[in-house]
Amino acid sequence: MRRLRRCKIIATIGPASAKEETLRALHRAGADVFRINMSHASHDAMREQVRMIRAVQAESGRPIGILLDLQGPKLRIGLFRDRAVKLKPGQTFTLDSNPEPGDETRVCLPHPEILKALAPGHTLLVDDGKVRLYVVEAEADRAVARVDVAGEISNRKGVSLPDTEIPVSPMTDKDRADLEAGLAAGVDWVAVSFVQRPDDVAEVKKLARGRAAVMSKIEKPQAIARLEEIVEISDGLMVARGDLGVEMPLEKVPGLQKRISRISRRLGKPVVVATQMLESMINSPVPTRAEVSDVATAVFEGADAVMLSAESAAGHYPVEAVATMNRIAEEVERDAYYRSIINAQRTAPEATGADAIAIAARNVVETLDLKAIVAWTASGATALRIARERPVAPVLALTPYPETAARLAIAWGVHALVTKDAHDIDDMTRRAAKFAYREGFAFVGDRIITVAGVPFGTPGATNMVRIDFVDEAAAAAAKAHCATLEKEPAD
Repeated sequence: MRRLRRCKIIATIGPASAKEETLRALHRAGADVFRINMSHASHDAMREQVRMIRAVQAESGRPIGILLDLQGPKLRIGLFRDRAVKLKPGQTFTLDSNPEPGDETRVCLPHPEILKALAPGHTLLVDDGKVRLYVVEAEADRAVARVDVAGEISNRKGVSLPDTEIPVSPMTDKDRADLEAGLAAGVDWVAVSFVQRPDDVAEVKKLARGRAAVMSKIEKPQAIARLEEIVEISDGLMVARGDLGVEMPLEKVPGLQKRISRISRRLGKPVVVATQMLESMINSPVPTRAEVSDVATAVFEGADAVMLSAESAAGHYPVEAVATMNRIAEEVERDAYYRSIINAQRTAPEATGADAIAIAARNVVETLDLKAIVAWTASGATALRIARERPVAPVLALTPYPETAARLAIAWGVHALVTKDAHDIDDMTRRAAKFAYREGFAFVGDRIITVAGVPFGTPGATNMVRIDFVDEAAAAAAKAHCATLEKEPAD
């Protein structure tokens, strides 16, 4: 199942798609990675979804990534005596630690860490910003606020704090349990909600211990303030535009999306653009023109992946939504302006051997019009560094580790295969040519470039570039492999 596009597609699993036949259809329509949202999934449901995804993967013969999205802390107000109250513009309203039911003048905020962190001038957004409060007085156990944007608030509505850095971990007890269950089930990526500091990411990476890659969801103004540090420590980034648009002015979100994408690409980290990409397709078989342009913008920007949330999780047209996103990405990547826009975003390399090799491979491909870059990789780092350069030729990543292949399913332009590691240079080049032919990237007489590290099997040792022809022997080996249905890594 070779994709005809470089940008990848993530589809969220939910009631509309949590059946094996639907997952199979979504994968065929274009989904490269499936997201399991732990805000709505039990451990048993998550394990069953992983099982179904792996069944589809085995049937298709292609690596499929699984992204476990942790819920993070949910900050909510307490209860009201009459379930809800209507606040008026300019009135004062108190949030305190008193557990008694609230009224038109006050309500409990059962988060002492928030009350301690609030200060005069801070903003509180209730119910996704439908009600806006400004703090005018703050004490350790209460905050008096002025109502700036009025409206009704009811029991247990969520609270956002765009101006306040809360001194708590993004990992709740539920998140820790969900993380361990997900790692045991074999997920490939873990998305961390509510990231404010690099330390938040470091905590999750320590818990994961390399069993899954860690993706930071950028949805807080505090994360924007320390963006480069967070990108450095993360394995990947998600532009979570929904919450980001609640906590920051909406007009700033497009610029922030570009900023996050550019920094992520400069540092060689996959970046996902998410939230409301084809929102109207929850109830409609076709998207709006504005939504098509939104998806196209992310693809033009060079995002590694674009994500569907409710469209595939709870919508009436999950397969159509994936197929639509697939068509948009394919059309954008055929556009005459696409390559010039992608090339204009290139940044200076880091002073490392891996970066030097990646840029050399890209330059050789463009100079000699080579058909594919074949990257032998153990950890996936070599393929990611090459993908960072957004080369004209596709990247065929060969790895002995199924978990590496699945993680690379999210990376721009990377087509991963699981095979045993090369044992010498002749074996490396012979099988690189065979796989390039077998997967349809090159034909007899075409040239490819192979990138690897010597000695073989040593992570982080990328130090060799070699140009090779795809000859009749490589084609014969590929045909024999397909004819006998021989399975890797026994090849």
